[in-house]
Amino acid sequence: MRRRSLLSGIAGTVLSSRIAAAAGKDPGPVVESLEVSRIRVNHRGNWLLLRTKASNRLTGLGDASHGGDEAAQLQAIQKVFDGLKGRGIYDVEWLRSSSAAPDRVTATAMSALEQTLWDLQAKTARVPLYDLFGGALRSEIRTYANINRTVVNRTPQGFVEIAKQAIDEGFDAVKLAPFDGMPKLEGNESKVAEWTDLGVACAEAVRAAIGPRCDLMIDLHGHLDRDRGLRLLDRLAALNLFWIEEVTPAQPLSDLAAINAAGKMPTAGGESIYGVQGFFPYIAAKTVSVTMPDVKCCGGLLETKKIAAIAEGAGLKVSPHGPASPVGDMAAAHVCATVQNFVILEHAYGEVPWRAELINPRESFVNGRIRLTEAPGLGIDWNEVAMKGHLI
Repeated sequence: MRRRSLLSGIAGTVLSSRIAAAAGKDPGPVVESLEVSRIRVNHRGNWLLLRTKASNRLTGLGDASHGGDEAAQLQAIQKVFDGLKGRGIYDVEWLRSSSAAPDRVTATAMSALEQTLWDLQAKTARVPLYDLFGGALRSEIRTYANINRTVVNRTPQGFVEIAKQAIDEGFDAVKLAPFDGMPKLEGNESKVAEWTDLGVACAEAVRAAIGPRCDLMIDLHGHLDRDRGLRLLDRLAALNLFWIEEVTPAQPLSDLAAINAAGKMPTAGGESIYGVQGFFPYIAAKTVSVTMPDVKCCGGLLETKKIAAIAEGAGLKVSPHGPASPVGDMAAAHVCATVQNFVILEHAYGEVPWRAELINPRESFVNGRIRLTEAPGLGIDWNEVAMKGHLI
């Protein structure tokens, strides 16, 4: 049987089961249990990986990393799961509506469990996850190497060393945040000027090292105010940036909008915003030209797709944020495959040498691209042998 014919048959079976469930005859597979694995990574934090098991004996994976205080994160995961346990694996909208996210901790817990539901659904239907989101527009997902979490020697030479490694391994786009560590603006004029000069020097050194054919992104993490940000745009104009990211804090939106209007390069941001309710005013205010929902904290995969649709309607590109584990990268990649206005996906480059071994099949980047397969669900599972030596 041809694959598409098979999919049609499977889709009909799944639809029939959902209609029966809606009629109260059969809830379908339900969520039964949860495993949480804490993986020690580096000074920037650990990975929290989730695996839910359903009554049909299938499992679904999710990534709840970098959600804030780890103890609070674990409590939030358990609380959200307690509400989800016993419900059908198709109850994504129920989870979305019942798990209001007043803070990043709750948002990350909900987002990770949402990922596990989609993995379960796709495995149950025996299709790759991207088929549940409209089908793949592309089989390769371009990524950029975010070297910021790896660089310890935060000088031009330190950034150049790691950037060259990424380029040598096939990546053709690099991001760094060389302004991290800048003191508060008020009352520190000389120090702010010193850090600004250092950040510019790092950006210039990396551009010179990677050459004009590779793309370069600079992330400010909101360290500047509007006036300083506008002046920085002029200093970085010659670097032909792929984008400049979050020059000022998210509030007021008018500051980011002013940066976006004045810049000769694209602007990007939105990594910490939750849900379509958060992104709609952000997009409507014309704060950026590239929106950056993070599947780990924006509400999950469906929320990412909805945010991408809003951005598409506004004529904006989408580049999901995500210093994530291999599970988080793969989850984001499946949605990126289906998004019309997708441009590039973040990859936290070089954090640990054993990263690729944590999943089966082994994580692989070819010329900085993630290649998707037709395997069911996310197409991966935990490599429990490899994980054992890194569990907390």
